[in-house]
Amino acid sequence: MTTGRRVAVRVPATSANLGPGFDTLGLAVSVYDELVVTELDSERVEVEVEGEGALEVPRDASHLVVRAMAHAFESVGVRMPGVRLEAKNVIPHGRGLGSSGAAVVSGLLAAKGLLQGTVDIGPETLLKLATELEGHPDNVAPALFGGLTIAWVDETGPQHKKLLVHRGVSPLVFVPEFTMSTSVARSLQPLQVSREDAVFNVSRSALLIAALTQSPELLLAATEDKLHQSYRAAAIPETDRLVRTLRSEGFAAVVSGAGPSVLVLADGPGRRLEAAKLAASVVDTPWEALMLAVDFKGGTVRGAEGATFDT
Repeated sequence: MTTGRRVAVRVPATSANLGPGFDTLGLAVSVYDELVVTELDSERVEVEVEGEGALEVPRDASHLVVRAMAHAFESVGVRMPGVRLEAKNVIPHGRGLGSSGAAVVSGLLAAKGLLQGTVDIGPETLLKLATELEGHPDNVAPALFGGLTIAWVDETGPQHKKLLVHRGVSPLVFVPEFTMSTSVARSLQPLQVSREDAVFNVSRSALLIAALTQSPELLLAATEDKLHQSYRAAAIPETDRLVRTLRSEGFAAVVSGAGPSVLVLADGPGRRLEAAKLAASVVDTPWEALMLAVDFKGGTVRGAEGATFDT
């Protein structure tokens, strides 16, 4: 079977909310899913997956990456060709590190690469399409653009602002063996909150931007939250206990996304090591500690010849 264009895609994991920034703030971190998509001369879809979720994800056109590609092609009025998808998944599934958002972004970037020279899909369109598939932009924005992102939706659609994170911020993620459904996590939150709690989170969200970009010493106070984490605590008691223990010792620990992973925004590598040692002494079940960096680039797509297409 002859083949056409071939593109390679790399997309980072993300941690959303960051404590008070519910459905708004997201951070790209240095764990990556990678894939290669090859255009086929038929309408057949072939899927090969290794790594995370290899035994669970579908191997046909219902695969989320392929569905995202199809969504992109449909949006520009071009018929999608047959494709061969070879995916290497590293981002943990169902752990609050943006695996579904990364899959959506991967598919959109693969489509962008295959359409290069025919139709250009710009950054605003990528964010719009990703939000349509994911339902909210807080994970897909950092996956697309990297760094710390503020995401919101106005009358024209989803928007984002990318910010550079202070070099003193050292992310640490604790990943358990158990999972948490995002839809279940969302169902545990009330539809309304008090004025006092809303004002509390507004103040902490504003402070968190300052802490992450200028003043890491403020991270503990800046990551306080009253909108979502306490309501989900009973569903993920081990996560809640780890967060509380770390915070009681001065570490800026939060639930990563919908959980159950825990993100620590440490003020320097030394403090990050201290947090890892403390966590190891209190958890009852195996948790993997990932000492990460902030990803500043976001998702990338390049052609077989090595040329990188702008996101």
